[in-house]
Amino acid sequence: MSETADTSTVVPPGSAGETLTSRAYAAVRRDIIAGRLRPGAKLKIEELRESYEAGASPIREALSLLSSDGLVERIEQRGFRVANISHDEFDDILKVRCWLEERALRESIAHGDNAWEEALVLAAFRLSKEPRSTGSGDNFVANAEWEVRHKAFHTALISACGSPTLLAYCDQLYDQNVRYRNLAGAVSYPKRDPAKEHEAILEATLERDAETAVSRLVNHYRKTGAFLVGMLK
Repeated sequence: MSETADTSTVVPPGSAGETLTSRAYAAVRRDIIAGRLRPGAKLKIEELRESYEAGASPIREALSLLSSDGLVERIEQRGFRVANISHDEFDDILKVRCWLEERALRESIAHGDNAWEEALVLAAFRLSKEPRSTGSGDNFVANAEWEVRHKAFHTALISACGSPTLLAYCDQLYDQNVRYRNLAGAVSYPKRDPAKEHEAILEATLERDAETAVSRLVNHYRKTGAFLVGMLK
């Protein structure tokens, strides 16, 4: 059977098919989050096969997985489309993200060891050394490496919470938030210095001051959220 053959058989764990599905999933997910696949766009299997050089079966499996992530919607009897966006959904994502990361950060501060602190400091250092834009002057060019390091820092903050399930939900909400940021075209935050906000969160976390750390983290998210709502309108 060729790689591009269509089949409804579930892919066995550890098989070559699982690798193909994983690659397709990662590629489509990346393009949805980056905003290259726009909200409401019909996801046609044949077009996706050509774009991602994958078989129909891995593409379908990937879209099914992405529907579980909330990034893709099933259209009854008509396939899939990129999930739409709305102010209400964004408000909900932001609210739940704050709830979950507050708990995750409190647990990490309570139970994190020296290795966790060292990993967190390293993640913060790497983020501080990466510019958000690779353009010059007022010419903003999004720096993909900054995005990677930004996520690594926020993940490191809560990585000692002790709950893989909680971390998985936080990871999903992070990516959904980034999708909204990319769709809003947000490139800068007037009267804000995100780097200073990150430093303040880090400082309170390392001091094991849970109340201050949580307050600064939630405020950091809400400031970004308020700005994005204005951009989306």
